[in-house]
Amino acid sequence: MDRDPATTGRALLLDVRDPVRIAAVPAAHPYVRAVTAASGIEVLPDPVVDPAHPERWWPPAVLEPEWIAEHADALDLVHVHFGMESLPPGRLDAALDALQAAGVPLVHTVHDLDNPQLHDQRAHRADLDRIVPRADALVTLTDEAARRIHDAWGREALVLPHPTLLATAAPAPRRTGDQVVVGTHLRDLRPSIDAEGAARGLLAAVSALRAAGTPAIARLHLNERTRDDARAARLVDDLADRPWCEVVVRPRPDDAALLAELDALDLALLPYGHGTHSGWVELCHDRGIPVLGPAGLPMARQHPGDYAGFEGWDGAGTAALAALAAAPPAGTPERARLVAHRARRRAAERELVAHAHLELYRRVVAGGRR
Repeated sequence: MDRDPATTGRALLLDVRDPVRIAAVPAAHPYVRAVTAASGIEVLPDPVVDPAHPERWWPPAVLEPEWIAEHADALDLVHVHFGMESLPPGRLDAALDALQAAGVPLVHTVHDLDNPQLHDQRAHRADLDRIVPRADALVTLTDEAARRIHDAWGREALVLPHPTLLATAAPAPRRTGDQVVVGTHLRDLRPSIDAEGAARGLLAAVSALRAAGTPAIARLHLNERTRDDARAARLVDDLADRPWCEVVVRPRPDDAALLAELDALDLALLPYGHGTHSGWVELCHDRGIPVLGPAGLPMARQHPGDYAGFEGWDGAGTAALAALAAAPPAGTPERARLVAHRARRRAAERELVAHAHLELYRRVVAGGRR
């Protein structure tokens, strides 16, 4: 984003000892809190969009031209992560124009080349066509996503890994029974989830393990309230009476309950029909759980040593055989030691990622384009 030199006095005034003042979209997201945790980054709180729901940040007020003009002097830059799909038509262009007019630089992290909240990707890709060329700096999470960004827009993106979002101890070494558990979480059936395909992949994985002599069961988790309750009911009816298949329908779990569900798995199957990066991949890595997932998505590059990719849902069977061979079983001391080791390494990595964001912000505010 080219800026008028007359509006960039902030770059000259920013001393390396001063905090970089940013508006993050959104500020309260766990990922954003992790990458801005370095000393030297000051994040403005999310503006309240609806007083009746003060926790709601979308559609982001930070991307309103009036908000930008009013707060420009209190900001060094804006960093957009999520939420463009919630903006009314024309708002993103107006926000980009307002940032340029105010001399406020823009950083954009390309989390999603395909938006997991949308079935039709045309509007999202149009938004990327707007923001990617005009951002002063781009960040993404994998080398594969960076390659696709360069191919599409000719822009270089700084690759910074997804930091851990956990601050918990290793799971207790506890194992009940000898069955291998392959599980998938369909959650609320968001648009990126191919529920029927994932169910087929789950059964294919367990069938392959059982055919190889491994006693295995399939476990499918689903929220009580979904975005398509009729579809959820059909899925439950189709799977509930199948042998060696457990269907768990429960309220949306809190963090502790979710970790307990994950810690009981030997393998986790990703249910995504489309997507780019995945916090679920990060969570499974942190808990020592190998992942089965579509091979063609950039998320396969987040933790490639733990990711067994497959082509087509029926290919999950071969992937399951390969993934299980090198994985410590759930509820064992070996799994607990792996989780403890990763927790230490990932805590250090999180600090490095946050510091890399601080360095990037200082370069951008000083007028450089990465």
